[in-house]
Amino acid sequence: MGVDYYKVLQVDRSAKEDDLKKAYRKLAMKWHPDKNPKNKKEAEAKFKQISEAYDVLSDPQKRAVYDQYGEEGLKGQVPPPGAGGFSGMSDAGGGGPTMFSFNPRSADDIFSEFFGVTSPFGGMGDMGGRGGIPTFARGGFGDDLFSQFRGGGGEASGYAPPRKAPPIERTLPCSLEDLYKGTTKKMKISRDATDSSGRPSTVEEILTIEIKPGWKKGTKITFPEKGNEQQGVIPADLVFIIDEKPHSVFKRDGNDLIVTQKIPLVEALTGYTVQLTTLDGRNLTIPINSVISPSYEEVVKGEGMPIPKEPSKRGNLRIKFNVKFPSRLTQDQKTGIKRLLTS
Repeated sequence: MGVDYYKVLQVDRSAKEDDLKKAYRKLAMKWHPDKNPKNKKEAEAKFKQISEAYDVLSDPQKRAVYDQYGEEGLKGQVPPPGAGGFSGMSDAGGGGPTMFSFNPRSADDIFSEFFGVTSPFGGMGDMGGRGGIPTFARGGFGDDLFSQFRGGGGEASGYAPPRKAPPIERTLPCSLEDLYKGTTKKMKISRDATDSSGRPSTVEEILTIEIKPGWKKGTKITFPEKGNEQQGVIPADLVFIIDEKPHSVFKRDGNDLIVTQKIPLVEALTGYTVQLTTLDGRNLTIPINSVISPSYEEVVKGEGMPIPKEPSKRGNLRIKFNVKFPSRLTQDQKTGIKRLLTS
């Protein structure tokens, strides 16, 4: 196969576009000839090889040919008749053999695409025939200038992309009924902007927020770049964070709803019927024939909160009890209770 471009870029054969770009940035900055004045010839050779490897592997057509036929296929050494399936080929004309035309781009062109300059270290080297391109980086030459690159491999300081303003977060209070049934909320915002002529203006906009059934406290809804516009800054994202208002009857525990009923001791011992109105307005009647101790909990399946990822399913309704004991008993009452409970 000749040169192994995957080894040159230090990536595996399944590498995606982002993997290739990351590998190229790292190696191109390391082996740029102007960064290696003491071994410039070796650096120049490696730099060209790194650029050629990226040029081939980042182009799906070239990569397909290289993967099937190796470096020889890229450089015109056509496989024998019947080799089959040579993707990315073009007809050479005249009824002759089909050939793949490989015209590698110059190392300078590729480097410039990534970093905006051909030499960020103060040199004016011609790595692929372009030559004579002035550098735009500031602050001198050599390693001091190298420090102006972000993260050791980003864009040069003169070409850094605009920074993004930090997100603006706002709380969005919702009732338990809103989160049970789902609802639509509209929020009016006002932000600074610039018109087509560059003059400052104020823009008012109404944002529509679709609250889905079952959403929990802390759920975030993001509207990208709805913050104020500023020169050289990407507007902030506007983020609404769901908050849950306290409810007079129900408490929420994940996907479950909890309700606590106060009942007298006599009903705890002899039977009790729970009457409840659900968050969507239905009336529930739940008879309980068991003895209700202070720790007793009645579970009603499927009457809790909707489950966001499975809207047709719900959590459970858990009914707890606060048993009210009498503050005092007469002697006759004590005797009667003792007789009943021990008989």
